[in-house]
Amino acid sequence: MTQTELPDLTQALLDAARKAGAESADALAVDGLSLSVDVRQGKLEQAERSEGTEIGLRVLIGQRQACVSASDTRPETIRDMAERAVIMARLAPEDRWIGLAESNALSPTRDAEGLELCDPAPDPAAATLEDLARRAEAAALAKDGISMVDSASAGFGRQRIHLAASNGFSGGYARSSHSISCVAITGSGTTMERDWAHESRVYGADMPDPESIGTRAAERTLARAGARQARTGAFPVVFDERISSSLIGHLLSAANGAAVARGATWLRDALGEAVLPEGLSVIEDPHRVRIGGSRPFDAEGLPTRQRAIVDKGVLTGWTLDLASARKLGMQSTGSAQRGPSAPPSPGVSNIALTQGTTDRAGLLAQIGTGFLVTSMIGSSINPTTGDYSRGASGFWVENGEITYPVSGVTIAGNLRQMLKTLIPANDAKTFLGHVVPSLIVEGLTLAGA
Repeated sequence: MTQTELPDLTQALLDAARKAGAESADALAVDGLSLSVDVRQGKLEQAERSEGTEIGLRVLIGQRQACVSASDTRPETIRDMAERAVIMARLAPEDRWIGLAESNALSPTRDAEGLELCDPAPDPAAATLEDLARRAEAAALAKDGISMVDSASAGFGRQRIHLAASNGFSGGYARSSHSISCVAITGSGTTMERDWAHESRVYGADMPDPESIGTRAAERTLARAGARQARTGAFPVVFDERISSSLIGHLLSAANGAAVARGATWLRDALGEAVLPEGLSVIEDPHRVRIGGSRPFDAEGLPTRQRAIVDKGVLTGWTLDLASARKLGMQSTGSAQRGPSAPPSPGVSNIALTQGTTDRAGLLAQIGTGFLVTSMIGSSINPTTGDYSRGASGFWVENGEITYPVSGVTIAGNLRQMLKTLIPANDAKTFLGHVVPSLIVEGLTLAGA
C-alpha cells in the first residue's frame, strides 16, 4: 500500500462511522514493513519479514466512545467495524472528558516535511542485513576471551501513518529505522558473563559500522569477567549513560497527566516545586531532525511543540492529552499518543536532560567509593510513593577508579529524594530520542545478593 492510499482508508472509516450513527469519529491507518536477520556461528539462524496494514476507528456518541481495529481493509470490513463500534459506544459508560479537538485548535502541519523521519534510500535486502550481522558477530568473536556470541542481528523497518477525524483534521507521514545489535558471552557455567551493544538510526547512512558494534559488545562483556558481589551499605551510585534515561523515565511517568488525574503518582502535589537540582532542565522537543521519536502533530491532530517539563529544577507542567487536560482544568500539551486499537493517552517524545561539564570518569572521581551501574534487572517501583528497588550489575569503584565487576546487587531508595541529588556528566548521545548523560545519584542503599 502506498502512502496516498492511507487517507482514502481513513476517510472510508469516517464515512462508515457517520453512516452507522456516530456523532463524531477519528480514524488511524498504519502500514508497515519489518525485516530482521539473526546469525549465529557465521550462519543464518533466522530471517523474518512482515508486511501489513492496520486500521483503527474511534466513534463518539454523546459522552460515550468505543474503539475497534482490524487488519482487513475491504469495504465490507470497514462497514462492519463502524457498525460494531457504534453499538459498543452506545453501551459504554459515559465519560464527560472525552471529545475531539476543536477545529480552530488543530495543527496546520499535516506532514513531516523537514523532519527527515524516513530514509529515502532503497530498503536494504535480507542479504545486506545478514552481512551486517555476520560482520558484527565476527568482530566480537575476534576478541580473545569471548567464548561465543549469543546473538547478532540486523533489522530494518518502515512505517506509514495517517490520522483523520470528523473535525476536519487529515495528516500523515512515514518513518524508518535501521538497527544492528550484538550480545557476546565470556566464560561458561556459573562464571558466564554477557553484555551487549546496539545501535539504531533513522537513516542507514548514519549507522556506525557493524564491526564497531561487535567490538563494543565484546569489550563490555570481557570487562564483566569475574563479577562478584558488592558491599552492602549506603553509597553514591553512578548510573551509566546506557541506563540513566530510566531515572528520567520514572520522572516523566510520574508527570503523566493520566496518572495525575487518577492521583496515582508521587508527583501529584509537586507542580511548581523543585524535583531536580536547580541547574537541571528536562526539555521535550518533538521536532528534532532524523530522530525516530519526532512527530509533527499528536494523535489528536494538535500541534506539537518544544516545552520545558522541568525548568531549572522546577516541575512546570504535566504531560497532557485532551481528556486528561479537561479533567485537570488545563490545556493539552499536544502529547496524545495512540495505536489503532485504543483511544489517545498522554506520552512524551524526544527529551533531553541538561548535560554537565565532565565525563563519566569525572563522576567516578567525584564519588570516590561507590557503585557504577551499567545494567538493570527487573524493577519494583511504587508509582504512588516513589519507592524504588531494582536489581543491578556494574562495577565497584574505589578512589575514583573501577576496581572489579559486580553482579547480583539490589539498589533501593526513593525517587523523590534520589532525583534531587543528580549530578550529570557530558556523555549523552545526541542521536537518541532520550538524551540523558551518566548521572551521580545519592541516597541509595546497596545490598549484595
